[in-house]
Amino acid sequence: MWEQLPALAGVLVGAVGSYVATSLTERSRWRRAKAERWDQKRLDTYAAYANTLKHQINLAQRIGAARGFQHAVDPLPPDEGIPQLAEAEARRAAEWESVLLVGDAETIAAARTWHEAVWNVELYARGLKDAPAGWEKAVRHMSQARDDFYALARRDLGITGPPPPSGNWPRVWEQREGEG
Repeated sequence: MWEQLPALAGVLVGAVGSYVATSLTERSRWRRAKAERWDQKRLDTYAAYANTLKHQINLAQRIGAARGFQHAVDPLPPDEGIPQLAEAEARRAAEWESVLLVGDAETIAAARTWHEAVWNVELYARGLKDAPAGWEKAVRHMSQARDDFYALARRDLGITGPPPPSGNWPRVWEQREGEG
């Protein structure tokens, strides 16, 4: 029996080593898969939020066009657009809850700044503010807030490289002859 003890110890050490190696490999694989699922969830959440907010922006700008503000096209009469704007805000608020669940703190703050900037543009669309210069400033601020959100969302998702080009308003092609 004493002669078989080294062989038995070798089998035991091999089994324990195999178990430990397999456990570590599986744990690592599970963590990678979990990270990939959460990355995909964050991407889907950020994209859904941005698309919902862009719809809200589109409505506000179309209503703004009906009120005569610059750099907005396809006028939407306020009596038709305001109810749609309220529905868009309800959808945005629902998407916001998902952002709060999966976003990092800086991206959440940037998303909040963006939707607050949209609310400011909505004040013009709703007729609560009416200064054309204020509209221009509000649209520029909203555009910058959007750029900031995308930069932080990309960082949170681990996307390398430069952020997309700025969406600053007014666009070069929109400037009247003789300006800029």
